[in-house]
Amino acid sequence: MDTAVRIVVFTAIVLASQVNCQEGILHISNGVTDKEYCLVYNQSWTPLSQTLDAALQYPLVNLTSTLLCDPTGIQPEVVNGKALVVMRGVCDFSQKAVVAQSLGATLLLLASNTTLITPSANVSEYSSVHIPLALMRYRDLLDAQQVFGENMQVKLYAPPQSKIDPSIIVMLLIAVVTVTLGGCWCRACERDRLDCVLEGGGDSKAEGGDLFLYSPLKVIIFVGLMSGMLLLMYFFYNILVYVIIAIFCLASASALFSCLDAVMDVIGCGTVSFSIKNWKLSLRSLVLAAVCISIAVVWGVYRNEDSWIWILQDLLGIAFCLNFMKTISLSNFKICVILLSLLLVYDVFFVFITPFFTKNGVSIMVQVALGPDAAGERTQSNMVEVPAEPQAPSEKLPVVMRVPRFSAWALNMCGMQFSILGFGDIIVPGLLVAYCSRFDVRINSRNKVYFISSCIAYLLGIIMTFAVMLLSGMGQPALLYLVPFTLITAAAVAGYRKEMRQFWTGTTYEVRAPKHFPKHFPALLLNRSQFYAHSTSKMYF
Repeated sequence: MDTAVRIVVFTAIVLASQVNCQEGILHISNGVTDKEYCLVYNQSWTPLSQTLDAALQYPLVNLTSTLLCDPTGIQPEVVNGKALVVMRGVCDFSQKAVVAQSLGATLLLLASNTTLITPSANVSEYSSVHIPLALMRYRDLLDAQQVFGENMQVKLYAPPQSKIDPSIIVMLLIAVVTVTLGGCWCRACERDRLDCVLEGGGDSKAEGGDLFLYSPLKVIIFVGLMSGMLLLMYFFYNILVYVIIAIFCLASASALFSCLDAVMDVIGCGTVSFSIKNWKLSLRSLVLAAVCISIAVVWGVYRNEDSWIWILQDLLGIAFCLNFMKTISLSNFKICVILLSLLLVYDVFFVFITPFFTKNGVSIMVQVALGPDAAGERTQSNMVEVPAEPQAPSEKLPVVMRVPRFSAWALNMCGMQFSILGFGDIIVPGLLVAYCSRFDVRINSRNKVYFISSCIAYLLGIIMTFAVMLLSGMGQPALLYLVPFTLITAAAVAGYRKEMRQFWTGTTYEVRAPKHFPKHFPALLLNRSQFYAHSTSKMYF
């Protein structure tokens, strides 16, 4: 019974979350083949069927040689009971619709060479029009004529757009899996570092190329530099975007190489090494480098191909986030609190506060993330604008994960629609998860309590972010939810286990000279937590 109730409630939520979009689909066929095109209509004026099967089919009469501002020269028997396509312009939408209606037409399409906008009229004119009215691209009509000739049958329909799109689930999986894998990688690196210490090789953290953030002042400077860079991107976007693209290609190729090389080590893939003029090279490294560079170059060349390039961008983005989490280490929980809190304020300010100061009312964060063509959030009542001709693609920063909205058929017909999640929404909480994972190794936690709890907190935080976004109908600064969830959870676990002091200041280790080791040192190798008790504590501030 409870299961049935839950299914009914969930179904009701999904149905209630469906909204009628302003874009529709023009289905053209000749009985043998068919093709679909984008159209724009006014849902409050001329509602369309939600499915192709429910839509009525009409033969199409091409009268693009006339503007249809009056019925002069048009014989009613030619258009009676048929769909009519004419050119847009000169007179109002409602006037053309009234003339087509008087001639007996059952549907009116307006072919446009300019931007398609939602057709509208005075309130008093809506009641005088009783036939569907929509705009289509003139170039689409020319394409249809080449495919079907003059024998065309048309249907108009507008599938409802669900707010709960499967792309959100994909995005959630990408974020959670990336953070989890990053934590596991950091745990493995920390274990290897500890093994090196136990074997008398000294602390190898510098050897791995890791960068430790241990000073609050450096954290504040780091966040200040981020704010300055964001402002520079806002004011000089058209120049700096190419610098960021070039940096991303280099950084992501290097990150992908590190990730694949680590995977090869895990699966035990061997290699063949050789030397050329004192340069030691391996065949595996050369092959991986060639693959990673090729992927980055392909992305760089085809970065504006929306239909498929998002796959490569997400792949490179995941590698970038993983490598960042592995490379940047936060030395203690105090640094985690300072960094995440400052970035929370940074995120909220540039998303919620800056729209009050910008000319177009779009936040600086959204403007930079989506590019200079960002028009802000669109609601159900907004007017739609669709370019009539192919537009030169505008460059966008490669700083987000992108997944196309799978259920937005009509919207994708008029232009690809994406769900996005910034790299920072993965990396910033991921640094805390990485610290928790390292701390588990340092205290020899066999059940990985800090790592698992922080991953669960991140999952709940990202779910909360998407839920608020769906309910409010507008984008959210994800750190507003992720930072409190992860910080509070980590602090609660440390407090419950009575390890807050150690968790707050961090636990690093320094190896004594071998002669100073206790006589029972071999036994300590079997119990790392005892080893920490005998080693000298070294704390970073």
